[in-house]
Amino acid sequence: MADGSCFSLDGKNVAVIGAGSGIAAAVAIGCAKHGARVACLDINAAAAEATAAAIGDAGGNAESANLDICDGAAVTAVFADISERHGSLDVVVCSPSINVRKPMLEYTDEDFDRVVGLNLKGSLHVMQSAGRLMAAQGSGSIIMYSSIRSLVVEPGQSIYAATKAGIAQMVRTLAAELGPSGVRVNAVAPGVVETPLTEPIKAHAEWYNAYAAKSVLGRWAQTEEMVGPTIFLASDAASYVTGSVLIVDGGWTAADGRFTPPGM
Repeated sequence: MADGSCFSLDGKNVAVIGAGSGIAAAVAIGCAKHGARVACLDINAAAAEATAAAIGDAGGNAESANLDICDGAAVTAVFADISERHGSLDVVVCSPSINVRKPMLEYTDEDFDRVVGLNLKGSLHVMQSAGRLMAAQGSGSIIMYSSIRSLVVEPGQSIYAATKAGIAQMVRTLAAELGPSGVRVNAVAPGVVETPLTEPIKAHAEWYNAYAAKSVLGRWAQTEEMVGPTIFLASDAASYVTGSVLIVDGGWTAADGRFTPPGM
């Protein structure tokens, strides 16, 4: 496969959750360009349909459906439907998460339940439903979205960061449990990415520029830059990769500060 065909997704059925916008929309489009039949899933049905339509307009193969990952039964039903109609569910990509950004001492029970309910319980629903189906078929790749916040934090990121660390640990656990069944489970951990959800930061120049400066590349990522790492994990190029967290952060977590000593 030295010709690059190991990155092909030809004939694979891929479900992308959160495909209505941001990173997951870019991933859905990228998977279709690599030959996959893509199910664009999102709590916003109209947005998911728009992404599927864009894929179709470009000559790709896509469909869409409404999905709230906080509803475990709905997740199971959607995955089963894809598998039954198309013969398999080969790849699941899941990106949705939320953050209630406030000091930890000000967190309410409602705040906690909201963040944990989507980021951890919702992710669990996806991993369980996809894992059961893929284990039964003897193959599959599950790709969750963690974050650099699973490793490093700043004020206001407490529970969000805890959930992103939790996703990484659930990924490792499920990889260990489903490896004998031929199912791979990995996570992508982005740094700062320009998405609709980060628009408020972009509107705050000092905040936006501070984040850009923390990356050794001196900039934010674009959503399209998460496509390649995700397709790698989805494809046969990553056939021996499981239980891994692929950090895609422009060197944010590699560098301890940004001061360059004299003479360097």
